[in-house]
Amino acid sequence: MFKTMKADLDAVMERDPAARNRFEVFFLYSGYKAVRSHRRANWFFRHNMKFIARFISQRSRHKTGIEIHPGATIGKGLFIDHGMGVVIGETTEIGDNCTLYQGVTLGGTGKDTGKRHPTLGNNVLVGCGARVLGPFKVGDNARIAAGAVVLNEIPPDSTAVGVPAQVVKMNGEKIDLLDQIHYTNPVTQEIQRLNKEIEELRRKLEE
Repeated sequence: MFKTMKADLDAVMERDPAARNRFEVFFLYSGYKAVRSHRRANWFFRHNMKFIARFISQRSRHKTGIEIHPGATIGKGLFIDHGMGVVIGETTEIGDNCTLYQGVTLGGTGKDTGKRHPTLGNNVLVGCGARVLGPFKVGDNARIAAGAVVLNEIPPDSTAVGVPAQVVKMNGEKIDLLDQIHYTNPVTQEIQRLNKEIEELRRKLEE
């Protein structure tokens, strides 16, 4: 546990240019405090002392604004930057050296049982306000853009953007133009298809 907590501390120092020293991070950083509390809560949860586990997690939530269910499995080196509004569900699994920004939700869809929450591989980055919902995997080294809503599996070494999220880059190669203003939406595509079909029917009627 202490080695893992040290890795969490090192992660903040490596990835946050505002972090001046380990003393400051240990005592003042809400993201680090939340992860540190989760390590303790998870130990109690795994040893079937669930009330104590939940008490620790809820106390941490009130102090940091970050809600991590004590049943979640979190690897070493997790960095939660700013952190306010982050929610991590019970069956979530997070690999090593991942980064989450404020407002991220690793949650369920409400229709699944058992394994209900996502699995993040190693070195995954999830941008602020993103929602990853459901029991699927986000592959190693994947990047989720800010505000994205991820409902399906994301391959390793890829970048996903949009609502619902689509992969726009894989292994460093662009799949489609990364344009978050004019990004193709499946609802828009369907409306365009229907409009085209209506125009075709109208033309046939006129003939």
